[in-house]
Order: sequence, then structure tokens, then C-alpha cells
Amino acid sequence: MSFTRTPTERELRGDVILGGVLFVGAVLSAALSSISLVYGDEALPLWTALIYAVVISAPLTVRRRWPCTVAVIVSVAYFAAVSLRIPEIYVGNIAMFVGLYTVGAWVGDRRRAFLMRVAIITGMFVWLIITMYRDAITEADKIDVAAGAFSPYVAYMMIQILINALYFGGAYYFGERSWAAAAERSVLEERTTELEREREVTAAQAVALDRVRIARELHDVVAHHVSVMGVQAGAARLVAESDPAASKQMLLGIESSARDAIHELRQLLETLRTPGGETTDAASTLGLDDIPALVDASTDAGLPSAFHVIGDPAPVPSLIAVNLYRIAQESLTNARRHAGPGATADVRLRYDDGAVELEIVNTGRHVTQLRPGLGQLGMRERAAASGGTIEVTPRSSGGLRVRTRVPFSPTLQEVS
Repeated sequence: MSFTRTPTERELRGDVILGGVLFVGAVLSAALSSISLVYGDEALPLWTALIYAVVISAPLTVRRRWPCTVAVIVSVAYFAAVSLRIPEIYVGNIAMFVGLYTVGAWVGDRRRAFLMRVAIITGMFVWLIITMYRDAITEADKIDVAAGAFSPYVAYMMIQILINALYFGGAYYFGERSWAAAAERSVLEERTTELEREREVTAAQAVALDRVRIARELHDVVAHHVSVMGVQAGAARLVAESDPAASKQMLLGIESSARDAIHELRQLLETLRTPGGETTDAASTLGLDDIPALVDASTDAGLPSAFHVIGDPAPVPSLIAVNLYRIAQESLTNARRHAGPGATADVRLRYDDGAVELEIVNTGRHVTQLRPGLGQLGMRERAAASGGTIEVTPRSSGGLRVRTRVPFSPTLQEVS
């Protein structure tokens, strides 16, 4: 994966400290090398080592910003110092190692990083071979060189080649490993960021779904029972003087509807307050067995309704059962509110192979155009949540037909 490494303020401060440490080290190394006569009489004056110390240490303070430039400066300075016999060789080696390592670890253009390091390493080995060849000619007269293939001088040259191979190979390898580790960290950070964004989106979606479920459940409970109470209250008011007994019966119906509404609301609130509780419709205890009571309540509320079961009843998963109950409840509520006087309703529950179908048909006013509302939206959401389909269509003779079909597998799900 291609990416760009950007040094932090802490890393940049560390580079400044590194440059200062290497400068001090180069000064001490130059002083000790001069005292120990590293190059003997061929060594340049000590002040040249001070200039060299600045040249190899100062660029390292910005090595992460311009790694290739720094590597070239340090490498050329090192070659020049060794060739001219400047009395300092040890800190220069460290500086060149750091420069090569930095190219491998920080250059985003990997081809450029490869070519830069190969050029420096190749130049170093060409220079080393030329130097050894020159020294071999100079020492050709000596007996220890002519002593054979494994004379002390040949052994010394082999050691030099081996040390330089390890030196440059190490700088190359550790630079590559640093880049690879940084790339892996970058990928992990990106994935972590993506997962965090996905977690936030998922949490927001979960909250939104819970809000929709709660709103749907409250609508079904409140709309149904308030509608029933409203119809019964109006009818009781009309017959209060002419038929006190009927009025009393209607008031009892209002009381019963209010009690049922409070019970269902309390059940919903308890579910919401339960730690870890699921705010799903499956928390409700209502099911298909409660539809006959719903039909009777609709009849008592002024909409004569009938209930029929077609086919052999089968256990239906609780989530499907409660959703079908709510669809029947909403359909009857809408019929009471909009069908007009003299309307009737027929509720049919059909069972066939691996599916259950609920159909609610009501008579009444002609419906020319369906007006979208929370009730229809809630029914469609319940049908979709159950894995089924729903049709809401006006009838040519007046009224509406609501048909919901849900496939299910009783052996694989919790049954009601």
C-alpha cells in the first residue's frame, strides 16, 4: 500500500538531538584518532576533522524531511574524508549508516529509495575495490602479500569486503523493515478509523431503528385504544338519555379500552427500562390467538366485524404473530375512523404450506386515493420486518382490502 510518512514534532526534535550527539562524537573521535595516528603521516590537520564533523552531523538534523539529499551529502563527505585521510572514520561510518537507513525508512517513492541506496552502495564497493587494488599494487613487493591466496593482506581485504557487505546490507534491511512496519501501522490505523466510523454509523442506525420501533408501537397502542374510546364515548353521549343501559355498557367498554391501553403502555415502558432489554415487538405477548378478541372489541366499538380461520393452524414465530396482530389492529382502527356509518369488516387468517396470510376487508366509503400516513407506514414496516409482503388496495364496491403474506419455518424459529 502506498502512503506518505510524515515526521512528528517529537521525531524532528529527536533528529536535532541525534545531530548534536554525532557532532560531539565526531569531535572526540577526531581528537583520539589524531592522537593515535590513525593515518600516520598522511593524515590532514585536525581542523579539517572539525569541518568534517559539521558536514556529517548537521544534515542529520533534517534527515526525515530530505532523506535522499542527506544521504548523498553524508556519503560523499565520508568518501572524501577517507580518500583525503581526514583523521575521523568511526562517526562518519555511523552517519552514513543512518543516512542509508533513513532513505529506506522514509522515502515514499520506493523506486527512488531503491535506486538511491543501490547507487550509494555500488559507489562504495567500486571505491573499495579501487582502493584495495591500489594498495595491492603498492604492497606487491612484500613477501606477506606474495605468500599465497590467504596471505594476511588478502585476508584483510576479505574482512573489509565482508564488513562492508554486512554494514550496507544492515542499513538496507533495517530501512526496509522500518518502512514495512510503518505501512502496516498505517493500514491498521486506517482500518481502526473505518471501524470507528462504522461503529458510530451502526450505533446511530440502531438508535434510529429503536426510535422507529418505539414510535410504531406507541402509535399502534395509542391510536387503536383512543379510537375505540372516542367512538364509544360519542355513542354513549348520543344514547345517554334515551338508553341509559346501553350508555352504561359503552362506558364500560371505554374503561376496558383505557385499562388495556395502560397495560400495553406499561409493558412497553418496562421493556425500555430493562437493562439490556430489546425494544422489539417480540417483547409483546400479543399474538394470533388475540385477534378474535380484537375483532370482538371492534364490533363493540361500532364496526361489526367477523373473524375466519382458513386452513390448519400452525405454530407461528412470535415476531410474525405480533406483527400480524398489529396489522389487523391498525386496519380495523382505520376502518372505524374512515369507513363511515354502516361499514363492516371481515378478518381472515389463512394457513398454507410454510406461510400465513392475513386479510382484512372492510366495506364503507369509496377510497379514490390512499393517503400515506403513520398507520400505513407502520404496517409496511411490520410486514417487511417479518419477511413478508403487504398490499393495501381500495375496493371497487367501497372500503379497503389489506392483505399480508408472510412465509415462515416453525421448526427453525421461536413459536408463539
